[in-house]
Amino acid sequence: MLRLGGRICRDVLVWAAIGLISFPLVWMVLTSLKPRIETNGYPPSFLPSSLTLVHYYDLLFRTGFGQLFVNSLFVSLTSTLVAVLFGIAGAYGLVRFRFAARGLMARLVLFAYLLPAVVLLVPLYVIVASIGLNGSLWGLVITDTTFALPFALWLLRAFVAALPPDIEAAAAIDGAGRFAILFEIVIPQALPGILATAVFTFIMAYNEYLYALVFINADQSMTLPPGVLRLVKESYDIDWNLMMAAAVVITMPILLLFALVQRHFGQGLGAGSVKG
Repeated sequence: MLRLGGRICRDVLVWAAIGLISFPLVWMVLTSLKPRIETNGYPPSFLPSSLTLVHYYDLLFRTGFGQLFVNSLFVSLTSTLVAVLFGIAGAYGLVRFRFAARGLMARLVLFAYLLPAVVLLVPLYVIVASIGLNGSLWGLVITDTTFALPFALWLLRAFVAALPPDIEAAAAIDGAGRFAILFEIVIPQALPGILATAVFTFIMAYNEYLYALVFINADQSMTLPPGVLRLVKESYDIDWNLMMAAAVVITMPILLLFALVQRHFGQGLGAGSVKG
């Protein structure tokens, strides 16, 4: 009986925590479906008296949200692809190759990730402007990669270090080269960790605000974080229904990404915590 009571208390606490955490998300979805008069009314109502999709229609067909969405996906996917590809190669080199100052180099990679974004704002702006990519999405890809790559390399280093080297040694005896070992043995074994790293890297690039605000001035090249506020902000007020509809649409790629890699996600995090 005492064990049953403890289990009930635990379940109640868990569901209370889940409800507390998910309440802002539920409020966001409900607000996006409310008529505007109910959102601005007092006292505020939690459940809408009627549901409407007019805010989603306005967002998708009467604003430039679609272009912002495409720009953000392009920047996030491209920087994630570059960071993961170079990250897995760099992680393999740091783990499997023996050279002087290997540990120092790994710590310098972590130090590069720990630097505040604002510290590198001016140097990166000068570099991007000097190569003629200021104001373009490719310039934003470069700046996002400067933070995504050290992060990805540091995570992937732990995943590669957790792999047993015996299979690689056997493949080398059979005549396999370093590239064959990397692409045919290491990457398939580290795939859960690579997917977990890609998810975190994508989210980091997808939510990046500072560089997107400073480097991009043209509306057609702007990404979601700085661009959404311009869409929903009226003269002296904010259209909260439109804002919540935008927040729901912005969240969908993240939820879809987690749904696709959920099975590998836990395996990747567990593998990276074994050794490193």
